[in-house]
Amino acid sequence: MAGHSHWARIKRKKGVTDARRGRLWSKLARNIMAAARMGGGDPDANLKLRYAIDKAKQANMPKDTIENAIRKGSGGTEGAEFQTVLYEGYGAGGVAVLCEALTDNRNRTAPEIKKLFEKHGGTVGAAGCVQWMFSQKGVITVDASAADEDTIAAIALEAGAEDYSRSEGTWEITCEPAAYEPLRAALAAAGIATMSAELSMVPSSTVTVNAENGAKVLRLVEALEEHDDIQNVYANFDIPAEVMASLEG
Repeated sequence: MAGHSHWARIKRKKGVTDARRGRLWSKLARNIMAAARMGGGDPDANLKLRYAIDKAKQANMPKDTIENAIRKGSGGTEGAEFQTVLYEGYGAGGVAVLCEALTDNRNRTAPEIKKLFEKHGGTVGAAGCVQWMFSQKGVITVDASAADEDTIAAIALEAGAEDYSRSEGTWEITCEPAAYEPLRAALAAAGIATMSAELSMVPSSTVTVNAENGAKVLRLVEALEEHDDIQNVYANFDIPAEVMASLEG
C-alpha cells in the first residue's frame, strides 16, 4: 500500500492546477465513453460505467460533461476505438510499476511509455513481469476528523473490509472488490463522507528506496500520469518518513 499512499498524499499537497484538471477531465471522459460503448449507457446495469462516473464526480467534473461523455460512448461506433492496455516495468531501485492505458493507437503509445521509463531511470518489461505482484482492492479514504477509530473499525468489520490505517489526517480502508460497494454504502449510511474511493491495484510487497531513487520514482510516476493515454499508475515503492520529508521539502 505504501506506493499508493505516498503518491496520493503528495498529489493532495500539490493540488490541481487548471491545466492538470483539464487533462484529468479529458482522461475521465475517455474512460466514461469507453465504458459506455462496451456495456451501454445505464450505470445501474454497467458497473464499469458507474465506477467511471464516480471517479469523474470525485474529480468535480461538471454533470453536463459526464452526460455528454455517456451519450458519445453509447451512441454507436463513431469516433476512436479505445483499448485497455497494461504497460509494466521497473523504476529506479527495482520498484515495480504497472500502468493502465486507454489508447486508440498502441503503436504510438508503447514507444512513448518506453521513453518515459528510460528518461527517469527505469525500464519497460515484458507482459506479466510485475502484474503478479499486484491484486485488485477497494481503497477508500476518509478524513480522520469524520470518525473515530472505534467507528471506523466497526464499519470496516461489519462491511467485510480487510484492514484500515490512519496516516496524516486520513483513514484508509482496504477491502476485496466484492466488499467495495457494501463498504461505501455502510460509510454513507453512517453519514461519513469519503475523500476518495476506488478499485486500485495494491502491491503484495514493497521496495524501500533512498532519496535519490525515491525522487526518480516519483518523477517517473508523475510523468506517466501526465501522459494522455495513461489512466492509472501503480507502484510498490516505500519511502521512509525522513526521506519523504526531504523530498517534499
